[in-house]
Amino acid sequence: MPNRTLILSVAVTLSLWNVAQPVMGQALVPYTPPLNSEQLEQTGLGLLEEAAQLTRFQQYQLAVPRAELATQLIPENYQAWALLGSLYLQLENLDKGIELLQKASNLAPKEAGVQFILGEAYFKKGDYQKSIQSLETALKLDPNVPGALFDLGNAYYKLGRFEQAILQYEKAFAQEKSLWPAINNVGLVKYEQGEIDIAIAKWRQAISVDPKAAEPMLALAVALYKQGKTEEALSLGEAALRLDSRYANFDYLKENLWGDRLLNDTQKFLATPQIQKTLIQVKDTQPQSR
Repeated sequence: MPNRTLILSVAVTLSLWNVAQPVMGQALVPYTPPLNSEQLEQTGLGLLEEAAQLTRFQQYQLAVPRAELATQLIPENYQAWALLGSLYLQLENLDKGIELLQKASNLAPKEAGVQFILGEAYFKKGDYQKSIQSLETALKLDPNVPGALFDLGNAYYKLGRFEQAILQYEKAFAQEKSLWPAINNVGLVKYEQGEIDIAIAKWRQAISVDPKAAEPMLALAVALYKQGKTEEALSLGEAALRLDSRYANFDYLKENLWGDRLLNDTQKFLATPQIQKTLIQVKDTQPQSR
């Protein structure tokens, strides 16, 4: 699970747009009558519902024009602006997405869901301070969202505010005991601070939550190898890479918030002959693209 990527997503935040289906029938008529404000609203709500349905199926390109038209027909509806902004985030147009989400926020300043998505947008843009501000605002409105606490911890981590990051990770895990990435990330912080034994304990705890979680398994392997516990380290490392070979990619590790100290030690670990042999085997067993 990439720790850089926020857990809150369009799929989760679709609960924002609990819109009603239009009540008007779609009868064929020989002419187009002028639409009154109620008809425009019902049409806009119908388009918003269609856009939301398409979003659930990740049909973002198809959803955008419907959501855009919905914002024109129901410009005071914050859900339309929030959905459209979220769609632009999915299409990697961060500036446009943030602009539209700000409109939604202005219309509904006490809507926690909008602030959660804004926090995601600012994080993706690399503006971690604004991400923190949006997430903290959202959590004041709705404090029981473990994914948002995890996201807030990641933003603090990126700013080097490690103790605050740990506090948020621990809060997130206290709310959701299956959220192993939160405990995993505490280990990442502790390793960078030189507290290797604590990091090891956290990674073992994460693995106890999900025995097939490749990330804490590889991190634990690297830490044990650093301590000279070669046999256990190599065994764990092989298992982790067979579960998910992406963790041999340093760009992927950086995306997952692995710090310099851990990356340097991982480079040495991955260079060992046994791990190199495992990586060749994993590559050979992967299906070839046609």
